[in-house]
Amino acid sequence: MDFAIWSLIVGVLLVVMALSGSVLARLPLSTAMLYLLVGMAVSPWGLGLLWAEGAKHSVLLETLTEVVVLISLFSSGLKLSSALTDRRWLLPLRLALVSMVFTVLAIAAVGHLLLGLSLGAAILLGGILAPTDPVLASDVQVHIPGDRDKLRFALTGEGGLNDGTAFPFVMLGLGLLGLHDLGAYGWRWVAVDVVWASACGIAVGAGLGYAVGRLVLFLRREHKEAVGLDDFLSLGLVALSYGAALMFKGYGFLAVFAAGVALRHLVERESDRPAESQKAVEKAVAAPDPKAAEQAAVHPDHAPAYMAHAVLGFNQQLERIGEVTVVIAIGALLWAVDWDHAVWWFIPLLLLVIRPLSVALGLAGSSASNNQRSLIGWFGIRGIGSLYYLMYAINHGLDPALAEVMTSLTLSVVVASIVVHGISVTPLMSMYEKTVASRIRRGAPGDRGRKSG
Repeated sequence: MDFAIWSLIVGVLLVVMALSGSVLARLPLSTAMLYLLVGMAVSPWGLGLLWAEGAKHSVLLETLTEVVVLISLFSSGLKLSSALTDRRWLLPLRLALVSMVFTVLAIAAVGHLLLGLSLGAAILLGGILAPTDPVLASDVQVHIPGDRDKLRFALTGEGGLNDGTAFPFVMLGLGLLGLHDLGAYGWRWVAVDVVWASACGIAVGAGLGYAVGRLVLFLRREHKEAVGLDDFLSLGLVALSYGAALMFKGYGFLAVFAAGVALRHLVERESDRPAESQKAVEKAVAAPDPKAAEQAAVHPDHAPAYMAHAVLGFNQQLERIGEVTVVIAIGALLWAVDWDHAVWWFIPLLLLVIRPLSVALGLAGSSASNNQRSLIGWFGIRGIGSLYYLMYAINHGLDPALAEVMTSLTLSVVVASIVVHGISVTPLMSMYEKTVASRIRRGAPGDRGRKSG
């Protein structure tokens, strides 16, 4: 396809989104739905400008989705402005561990008993479809650091954690299919793929996030150096954490998320009055004089907040661009899917039965309200992370016939999630926000201010 045509299509789309963003925010649809339609329009189903195929372009798609998920994971970690001792962390931890394991096992049981998949293929399917998506779930996640809402905190933390906790099950499925070494009686899988890779990823990411953040703050506060190019700092920390974790055989996804959390935690520790510093930074950035931002960047009290503000802002812009690219690619892939392998009853079973049950099990006994549990159970959004795991499996030698089945099941779930969650997110979250505001006005115990998990 001619590059000029691509430039025209992408340019028109981005300009339209920029001009209509405020309008779309009020409508019962998401931007991802529009990107999906554009992808379908440029595929052979429409204009025939893009002939994308999962098996043929699996390496490119794996790399593309990997980069977008990494950027989103770092942003998710950086949004979670809460001390690690805050009991609200129990909610995402329960979702990423208890709910995740239940979801994988439930999908595997359905895949093996009802879809006729082998045990390895069924577990692999569970690992691919169990994690919620940190990219497409941005509308239900924390928007502003300091937001204490349990619902948004839980969904943000879950999206950041379970893209890493799903990896052991993907490796287990590949191992049972003969595509990965599990060791005798699975010892290598437990020791390396579960324990070491998870612990290593978290430790490497947290260590680098804290160390790099301290170094930057020291140079800015004490020497007025290392000012500017915060976009390089953002990308550098993501790449450094990911690369280092992989070198030590850890999970890079967990490392990048941990780096974001550690950086945010450092910012709050280094700020005596983080809320006031945040307001001062926002005022300095909006000031017409560019020196105001430079002064905030090296100010002893405001430097931490400025660093977090700049890094998060840049990352969120990259995340939006990545979402455009990948969702258009998903739409462009649909023409090449063998839909004879799609099992349409599987989608409502996953979204309406397995997900709510897994959340109910994971949050049993927690202080989350019934309303919050219901919304968490509904917003189990599947998307770019699932596509990454699918391409990862294909590139590790998945049998072509099985790959077709996995592709049809995965893309049908992802597309359904984009549509149904995209339609419901605006009205449901608006109702939820009104309920919370009403509780606050009545003086009832606020969901935003409670710290229990």
